[in-house]
Amino acid sequence: MSIPVVIMRGGTSKGAYFLREDLPEDESERDTLLLSVMGSPDPRQIDGIGGGHPLTSKVAVVSASDDPEADVDYLFLQVQVDQPRVSAEQPCGNILAGVGPFAVERGLVAASGDVTPVRVRMVNTGALAVVSVPTPGGRVEYAGDTALSGVPGTAARIEVEFRDTAGSVAPGLLPTGRIVDDLDGVPATLIDNGMPVVLMTATSLGVTGEETPAELEADGRLRRRVEELRLLAGTLMGLGDVSATTVPKMCLISPPTDGGTLSTRMFIPHRVHASIGVLAAVTVGTAVAMPGSVAHTEAAGAVRLEHPTGFADVVIDPGTGRSAIVSTARLLMEGRVHPRRNTEGAIIHG
Repeated sequence: MSIPVVIMRGGTSKGAYFLREDLPEDESERDTLLLSVMGSPDPRQIDGIGGGHPLTSKVAVVSASDDPEADVDYLFLQVQVDQPRVSAEQPCGNILAGVGPFAVERGLVAASGDVTPVRVRMVNTGALAVVSVPTPGGRVEYAGDTALSGVPGTAARIEVEFRDTAGSVAPGLLPTGRIVDDLDGVPATLIDNGMPVVLMTATSLGVTGEETPAELEADGRLRRRVEELRLLAGTLMGLGDVSATTVPKMCLISPPTDGGTLSTRMFIPHRVHASIGVLAAVTVGTAVAMPGSVAHTEAAGAVRLEHPTGFADVVIDPGTGRSAIVSTARLLMEGRVHPRRNTEGAIIHG
């Protein structure tokens, strides 16, 4: 009649974390259950534990992994707020930050030393990540002094290192084989280190890069030009006709205004992101460390990407190819959730 659940904040998102063994094996039954417990479809999710927003209507399904390179498997599921739909189309790097602490809290990984590395296989893509969890005294530590834009206060620093993400969707880190391509007269770096991204200077498109998302979205000329270039880039990146897809993302870069490495405005692809996605940040950070790219800046390992609502910190080591995002997570509650049922006892939603 009820299912064990942990609610955690991971990065700038919040989600329900389940052990795979506690959910139905059948995907259709699983999705019906998740829609029910999250309260979808309903814009307020008033009859469930979802927060009425895509960033707070997320689910992590975690289990011990059979992969010798991983400790746990992590399936990310986006539960639509106002539609009866559960999507596994892509992973979530924010919720991933909470998978490490969850795995330790649930005994899937034993704490080892002051920092416990948790190797995570992202089921959505098959890629591997290592979540470094602070565990002084053998317990997960959530308190700390690391700040994240969009999250009140500070918490313990978690580094999420991504492995084997080059060419996650496109055929290779630089799918065209070139560091800079000419997109109808606009110099651009086409790169995929976890997320296919097209980087261009804001000035090459006639804007400063300091505009707000609303100002950029209101510029019809700019939006049409960005989409024209996105369609060209999609073909060059081996993605085919991308008119109906959400990749590649289009990133306008400009000089920093608040002490960062550079400033970003990310089209995702038709709206402008209020910040920047985790895997997009890793990809942009990789381009920053790549001599000759349109984003290249001499940065000693740490790259701070400014965005409309703050910043994202990325750790890049060109020598080893290591790329990681700096994040935090916090355990909010643990208990049991009760799905909605009809008078016959069957689970229902909506």
